[in-house]
Amino acid sequence: MKSKWSIVNSRWLIIFRQWTIDYQPLTITIIMASAISCSTKDSKFLQYYAQGEQLYVKHCSNCHQKSGKGLGRLYPPIASSDFIQNNFNETICLMKYGKQGVITVNTIDYNKPMPGVVGLTDLEVAEIATYIYNSWGHEKGLVGVLQTSSVLRTCQR
Repeated sequence: MKSKWSIVNSRWLIIFRQWTIDYQPLTITIIMASAISCSTKDSKFLQYYAQGEQLYVKHCSNCHQKSGKGLGRLYPPIASSDFIQNNFNETICLMKYGKQGVITVNTIDYNKPMPGVVGLTDLEVAEIATYIYNSWGHEKGLVGVLQTSSVLRTCQR
């Protein structure tokens, strides 16, 4: 005997299938319009994210790990990091110029120098930022190069 929920789900499936058959041209039009209107914005985000992932693996994952979880009490996590979430400008500056001294992440103090990657362009910093700010529980969206350039001009070195 079927449960009450499987009967309800079956009815909804039948209704959905009939709707997609009856309104297929409308469904296709809606999907295409959504894809076209979002494609430019989404393709830029996806490009930044993909390039940022490659740059993160190359420049950051040795210490912060590919998973973003850090390395014990030696290197802080980026995944689920309160520091990353609450210190956007400082995080941007850290990527390029590094940091000496104590940094507190999720109530744990880390006191290992973080070397910056001075050779990164503003675009590359934006790409890494887009990747880390949209991975491991972060959902910031695109971090644009103009925003990154503006922040990098304010960094204390």
